[in-house]
Amino acid sequence: MTQRLLPFLPPLLAGAVAALGQAPFDYPILMGVGLTIAFYQAAKADTPRAAALTGFAVGFAYFAITLHWIVSPFLVDAARHGWMAPFAVVLMAAGGALFWSIAFWAARRLSAQLWVLVPCWAGVELLRAYIFTGFPWASPAQATVDTLAGQALAWIGPHGVNLVLLAVAYAFVLMAKRGYAVQTAVLVAVLTLLVIPPISPDVSLSQNTLRLVQPNAPQAEKWDPEKMQVFYSRQLTFTAAPPDAALGAPDAVIWPETAIPWNLIYAEPILQEISAAAQGRPVVLGVQRTEDSRHYNSLIALGPQGEVIQTYDKHHLVPFGEYVPLGNFFALFGIYGMAPQHGAGFSAGEGASLMDLGALGLALPLICYEAVFAHDAGAAPQRPDFIIHATNDAWFGQHAGPQQHLAQARMRAIEQGLPVARAANTGISAMIDPHGRITASLGLGQAGFVDAALPEPLGPTLYSRTGDLPVALLIVFLLGAAVLRIKTIGRTPPE
Repeated sequence: MTQRLLPFLPPLLAGAVAALGQAPFDYPILMGVGLTIAFYQAAKADTPRAAALTGFAVGFAYFAITLHWIVSPFLVDAARHGWMAPFAVVLMAAGGALFWSIAFWAARRLSAQLWVLVPCWAGVELLRAYIFTGFPWASPAQATVDTLAGQALAWIGPHGVNLVLLAVAYAFVLMAKRGYAVQTAVLVAVLTLLVIPPISPDVSLSQNTLRLVQPNAPQAEKWDPEKMQVFYSRQLTFTAAPPDAALGAPDAVIWPETAIPWNLIYAEPILQEISAAAQGRPVVLGVQRTEDSRHYNSLIALGPQGEVIQTYDKHHLVPFGEYVPLGNFFALFGIYGMAPQHGAGFSAGEGASLMDLGALGLALPLICYEAVFAHDAGAAPQRPDFIIHATNDAWFGQHAGPQQHLAQARMRAIEQGLPVARAANTGISAMIDPHGRITASLGLGQAGFVDAALPEPLGPTLYSRTGDLPVALLIVFLLGAAVLRIKTIGRTPPE
């Protein structure tokens, strides 16, 4: 048995090293090292089956480490759900690893040429962002957010950055095998882009100030009847607190996802109290609402008297967390407990929309999970002036999960060239400029608020104009070239 497992140790090591590029470890250079080791291991796989096993081993180690925080929701009520935590990690890691396994298998099936793995691997990462509603957590590109290389997100998006990272890793293996010292030195210089911090000009600040409120309600206590009033009162107190002397009174206040424990249909006096605390300034807050037997996870904007002037319903829901896939289909057979139209789980909103906040401009609301998706941030009917990200990261502990989710919000800022105002229940609340830099923040596990000037948006980025289509077409072209080469000259020898 030991002899059978030994060949999988190097690919497992490759995945583990690459995982150290992600938060909370934050060694992006190791992402490049891990991917390079993975390509070296792929070159040693002489059959599609061996390649698939190699890819699975790389992916399993990578996703098990980067997504280990997935156990946190099951530990909120550990007595009831704690037993599921190990299965969650294993299944999550295996699911991600399956995509990478397919990439390695397909590359070896198409050709013995190692370069084919570059478009195959980038292709499955693109597929992972869309298929089954998408799940692009822990994308390799996410590790670049604190580096100069990460600024390329504005030009080619996350999947373009993935393609470049994989191409560089492949080139390292190729140059090393052929003994090209000069070319290898050039690649080393390229990899330093994963070490150098962003070099971007300062962004102009607008005359508007936002107050980001963070009540720090632990998930195990958030819905406790004895604690709900405590957390609500905290938010009222923070909203009414004196302004920062340098910034002046905030122009709007942002509360996090599901900021109040009452359904919107019962909350009229509560909303009036909130607006009074804000002295009539706009307040955007998360709330659950019910309409026609359907439940929605929503953000609302309040007018000066507590009236709801705009509503946004989350449209990209968490599978099995906020709804059960195919629930409406099962209702056709009398299984109503899974159907959103019968009040089981949440219903999806109509799609991306904008909130008009007057002098502040147009805001694109994203609720929690929606900030994971680059294409959701680019789906607004017109270009917003900034993004509001309201989230309840209390589900995901006080370590890796919230830090990775903050990195994803920073990616959206770079990709769109827009500032992001992020209000998180337990942290990390932050103002993020269009280059992905944090200009003000409130850390994990702190109750409080932060007043921050809203940065001015940049002009539309290339990625905000094109989305993922150019990279998708390039991947298809590269794969087509590989197939054409096979048909033209037969199977090519290994590199």
